[in-house]
Amino acid sequence: MNAELHQGAQAPVAADDVTGPTRAWRDRLAGAARVGRQAWLQIFGIPDYERYLAHAAARHPGEPLLSRREFYLASIDRKYTGRGPRCC
Repeated sequence: MNAELHQGAQAPVAADDVTGPTRAWRDRLAGAARVGRQAWLQIFGIPDYERYLAHAAARHPGEPLLSRREFYLASIDRKYTGRGPRCC
């Protein structure tokens, strides 16, 4: 290979080292992906444990949290029986 072709080449940049407009674009894309994922889960009635934890910490501090298994079992019960506690 010709060494002249590689003189101006730069070393690859790690994803965490990205700054400026590229980082802003990447952050916007990541935010849009999170919102899209949450919408997808809600549309199809798939429970989101992480969202439950954030909600419980913000609205019900000090109350005991359900385990992941308990959360999914309660979600399935609520979905198929049409009953269950409604919050907020």
